[in-house]
Amino acid sequence: MYDGAVTDLPLHQVPRQVFWICDRLREHKKRAWIVGGCVRDMLLERDVSDWDVCTDATPKELLAVFPKAIPTGIDHGTVTVVRDHQHFEVTTLRGETTYSDGRRPDSVFFTDDIDKDLARRDFTVNAIALDPVTGHVIDPFGGQADLGRKVLRAVGDPRERFNEDGLRVLRAARFVATLELELDGPTHAAIGGALDTYKKVSAERVRDEWVKTMKARRPSRAFDVMKDTGILGVSCPELLLGVGLEQNRYHTYDVWRHAMECMDACVGDPILRIAALFHDVGKPATRAFSEKTKDYTFYEHERVGAEIVDPICSRLRFSNDERARITHLVRHHLFHYDQWSDAAVRRWIQRVGRERLADLYALNEADLRAKGREGPPDLEALTALKAHVERVLEAGAAFSTRDLAVNGNDLMRELGVAPGRILGDVLKELLDVAIQDPAKNTRDDLLAEARAILARRA
Repeated sequence: MYDGAVTDLPLHQVPRQVFWICDRLREHKKRAWIVGGCVRDMLLERDVSDWDVCTDATPKELLAVFPKAIPTGIDHGTVTVVRDHQHFEVTTLRGETTYSDGRRPDSVFFTDDIDKDLARRDFTVNAIALDPVTGHVIDPFGGQADLGRKVLRAVGDPRERFNEDGLRVLRAARFVATLELELDGPTHAAIGGALDTYKKVSAERVRDEWVKTMKARRPSRAFDVMKDTGILGVSCPELLLGVGLEQNRYHTYDVWRHAMECMDACVGDPILRIAALFHDVGKPATRAFSEKTKDYTFYEHERVGAEIVDPICSRLRFSNDERARITHLVRHHLFHYDQWSDAAVRRWIQRVGRERLADLYALNEADLRAKGREGPPDLEALTALKAHVERVLEAGAAFSTRDLAVNGNDLMRELGVAPGRILGDVLKELLDVAIQDPAKNTRDDLLAEARAILARRA
């Protein structure tokens, strides 16, 4: 475990492109440092995805040193240098004035003091710089010690930091999960007083932080912080309805904790884990007590959950494809395989979509693992379903009208069906025939079925 004792770092992990940038700046009598999250991750011996450089070169001087740089944030001293098709942000050392909009500084002033630049950053673990020549770590706010103590602490007064930029409270929650740290007391306490500033943060920014959070080993750590500090009450109060909501005898956890455990257990990409987060969002609205079973029921919670989550995804600015995927998985996450017939398996595949099978398997397994009961989860039914699905798929069954042995042109040419809605209706009925009995998915059989369908409609 990292103990916070490093004063110098080996530089072999730093990409040669970063050294090239720093060398070019030194050739022009300018200093450069590697800064921020990449230094933090080096200290933690984690993989580094983004490398940032700061310098005492002014924005004008930066463009003179790197004439092909992209002026991505030139007013705030940032350019993007492209080297070997990779992008690196290079920023002039700066200080900042007030934050009227709760997101960006009203103005910045440039400086040549690395400590002043680090002082404007959010958390001590991100306010660390590295000299690319000597490997010396510059850490004026004790970020290394905080990493060693596994503590997330704001730079300076946390109330000021959070009221400057409302997104920082959500970043605090994310870092608790992704870095597996604990919020220190004053930093935690300051979040509640910054919620009005947090409300100014765009939905796109919130969505991006959620997606980044899903890359953590246990994203639930972030969502517990969001719940406890009021962040989630601003972003997604629908999830809070599950807090303390008792389930039936098959669950140990309340709806909230079950969702957290399911999200953590769900193996897959961030959007799949977000579907796991929301999979039982319909339970608070459908919970009822059965006198017959003396237990709680949640009939059709998956359908109601899909109706609830669709506008949430729109509100949080998920893309249309992401929203459709999340909503679809919530709608179809509940299934109980019990020696279904081949036809029943084919109908299920058609209903949920072949392209969603892997998602649903992962979500169902996570759901089972998240019930909180002692002992390993009962995965026999899921394993049996997977095997049954494979047998059905190998048999070449039809699951969409594209899989049929006839198409719309065949029906128009052979049977004189006019273009229009009736053509699609007949093809859908033919698909039902082929799903029920794959042997009938032949040209002759389907044309005969189509004639019978048309005769019934006449």
